[in-house]
Order: sequence, then structure tokens, then C-alpha cells
Amino acid sequence: MTNSAVTSNSSVDEARVVDAVPTGLFIGGAWRPAASGRTLTVDDPATGKALCEVADAGPEDGMDALAAAAAAQPAFATIPPRERGEILRRAYELMMERIDDLALLMTLEMGKPLAESRGEITYAAEFFRWFAEEAVRIDGGYAITPNGASRFLVQKQPVGVCLLITPWNFPMAMGTRKIGPAVAAGCTMVLKPASQTPLSMHALAAILTEAGLPDGVLNLVTTSDAGGVMEPLIRDGRARKLSFTGSTPVGRKLLEQAAEKVLRTSMELGGNAPFLVFDDADLDRAVEGAMLAKMRNMGEACTAANRFLVQRSVAGAFADRLAERMSGLNVGRGTEEGVDVGPLVDAKGRDKVAELVQDAVERGATVRVGAEPVEGPGYFYRPTVLTDVPLEARLTEEEIFGPVAAISVFDDEDEAVAAANDTEFGLVSYLYTENVTRALRVSERLESGMVGLNTGLVSNPAAPFGGIKQSGLGREGGRVGIEEFLETKYVAIGFGG
Repeated sequence: MTNSAVTSNSSVDEARVVDAVPTGLFIGGAWRPAASGRTLTVDDPATGKALCEVADAGPEDGMDALAAAAAAQPAFATIPPRERGEILRRAYELMMERIDDLALLMTLEMGKPLAESRGEITYAAEFFRWFAEEAVRIDGGYAITPNGASRFLVQKQPVGVCLLITPWNFPMAMGTRKIGPAVAAGCTMVLKPASQTPLSMHALAAILTEAGLPDGVLNLVTTSDAGGVMEPLIRDGRARKLSFTGSTPVGRKLLEQAAEKVLRTSMELGGNAPFLVFDDADLDRAVEGAMLAKMRNMGEACTAANRFLVQRSVAGAFADRLAERMSGLNVGRGTEEGVDVGPLVDAKGRDKVAELVQDAVERGATVRVGAEPVEGPGYFYRPTVLTDVPLEARLTEEEIFGPVAAISVFDDEDEAVAAANDTEFGLVSYLYTENVTRALRVSERLESGMVGLNTGLVSNPAAPFGGIKQSGLGREGGRVGIEEFLETKYVAIGFGG
């Protein structure tokens, strides 16, 4: 087959998966245009060209979505847990049956290579499978009071209508991580996906409908005016829960808005993950972990290793091996065979990465690999390794959100821990050492909600995901994930004669 034939067939597949996605707002079980008739453009970050237009919701549409969710809440709360779980299980199966199309759609709108997109679809679907099983394990309690005069009855009930806001970097998984426990708990939802990458959520809404989710349980509003649409919903009073994944500055604003009606909140916010390598670490294993923690999703992840802190005696060897691996990565459009690194999501994201790298170099950092954008269409930046990065460089304080590994050195454990904790964030830390005592001691001292010990991957649907300090509130996933969508009711029972 000629190259032109391959390109032609690929183009046909791309058009097919994009054309199959509903482009309206999903409210009350129906797809419809925005009340204003406005649309927004979804671009391919690898080319800068438009993929399609989707409805651009305004405040009126948001209120319609909230009304639909509120109307559906009483009936949905009474559906037996097994039935709610079966909806999620069927959705899981449909996602896995259509993994290739869903992965291609994600790559087109977000940019990550197809292999990574397939990995995300699998990860995203697992949240539905996990919470399908958790739906039937919601429990309560019954106890005798200490004085024996009465009884305690404890019930778990759905919190009610939930507002869900998801980011662009994991456009499917961040949705299922919220939708899964909400459905399992018996909550209805209004979900706002990121305007850069709404198509994955549109496809998922169609799958959930096919899986039997009742009308009005999930309502989807894509908008270019996130504040104008979501703030009235937060302040309305009918919603009782807000779950947000995104930046810390936006999270702070949402918390202020949620305080007015005392909404329950879950906030998965920014990160500044340290990656510690001690002199007794297995360097080959540490480099493998570094590649995963840094380069997953082109570095566009809140869990991405942001600061590499390496003990001085092994810093040179670690940097050599990491630079060699990074220089061998293929950069290109995620749909192309053999591509390891796709584009960043937009020009703004690419320009910020370039700005942070330039600042570090001006402050004395040494460029080992990369440190430049790729010429031509799309928003590509070359995989980069910087050494001798001073701790006052901006990229040690700000999320890089790009394929840049910045290496600094330390001399002893106390210095390493102090540097790792010297941030307002506390989402995840990574730690490489073969000394079990040090591993446990440092893990306890690190100020983060999660620790990757001799691994560069912490995300798992069965584990509680979340941070401390200004990285957020609450946990998603694991056995505690469903608790975020449940209220505890205590009933006191008189036991007199």
C-alpha cells in the first residue's frame, strides 16, 4: 500500500469518528443546540485546523441543564443499587468494544499518541467497572447507645444534584472518575467539559444513554464562557455538590462561590511533583520511572514530575541516561505510527513551556537535550532535559505542563525532603531508593497526598487519588471515592417500653 493510500484511509477514519459524535448540548436526555445558536470550534492541536463545531452554551442553557438534573434526582435516587451498577457495567463494556474509535477521537482533539489514548480509554472505563461494583456496597449501621436507652441507625443517601467540571488533558478519564461514583451513589449531574476537548465527553454521554442511563441524570454543557455558565448554577441552591479538576487559582474562585450555598466540594487542583533519586537507587529503574512520570501525556498532567531532585553522586549518570532516552523520542502527530510525543494542547501552552525553559537557562541551567519548539504547524515542543537548574527558577515553582525534565542536586536526605516540600502544592511525590527504611521514612515526611515509591505511576481506579495543601480537597477513586457523593444520615430510635 502506498503512503498516499494510508493517508487517505486514515483521513476517512478520522472524519468518520468525528462525524459520529453528537455536537449539541445534552440536556434532559436530548441533544439540542445552544439557545443562542452559538457554536465553538474544536481544533486538532497537531495541525491547528478545525475538527468540528459544537454548541456553545450560555447561562440559559446551564439553567435548563440544572433544572433537568433536579427534576431527575428524586426518581434516580430510588433506583436499586444493582440497577445503577449495571448501567455502569454496560457502559464499561461499550467503551472497551469501541476503544479504537474513542482513542482516535481523543488523539484528534487532544493530541496524545494513539497508544496513550488507548491507555486512557482503558483507565477511564475501569472507573465505571470499579464503581459498578461499589454501588452495591453502600452500607450503613445499627448500634445500641452506650446507656442502652435507644438505638442508632446510620444511612447513606445520595448527596443530590452534582456539578462536575473536567479538564482538557485527560478528557475521558476525568469524566468517568466523577460520573462513575455519582451514578453509583444515585446522584444526577450537570457536567461541563473543557472547551478544547469536549468530543470525548460527548461520545461518552451517547454511550451512557445507550447503556440505559435515564434521561436527565447526566446533562452536558460545553461552553466558551465557563464562569458565566457555571457560577449561576453554583449559587442557585439546587445543586448540592461541586467536583472540579483544574488549576488552583480557578479552584479557589469556585470554593468562594460554593461557600454561599455551603456546597460539598471535591477539588483536584495543581501539582508540583518532586521526583527524588537517592544514591542507592536502581538508576535504570529510576530513569524508566522518570520517563513515565514526566512524559505521560507529553507532561501535561497534574501528576507529572515537575522537579527532579537527584543526589549529587549519581546526578551526572542519571542525567546522561535520561537525556539519551529523551533524545530518542519521536515527535509528531499522535495518529502517526511510531510517534512517542504529540503536540501540546494549544499555542498558549507551548509558549508557556518555552518561557519557563528560557527563564531557567537565563538563571544558569544547562540544556542537555531539546529546549525549543518544533517548526511547522501544530503546537509541538521538543523533549527537554535541563541540568544544574537553580531552585529559584520559575519552573521549580510553576507547573511546566510540558515535556521538560529539570534536574537539581541535593547532598543529603534532609535537604532533599526540605526541597521537595518547599511548595504550596502537595499532590504527588516520587521517590527512588533501594533502602526500605529510607523509603518508609521519606514517604512519611513528604507533604503530598500520594507517593510513588519506585514507580512513576500512581493513578489507579482502585486507589484514592487526591492531594493536600493547595492541591485540593477530597479523594477520587478507591473505596472512599463514592463517599464524596453520599451523605450520612443518623436516625435516633427510642427504645422505651
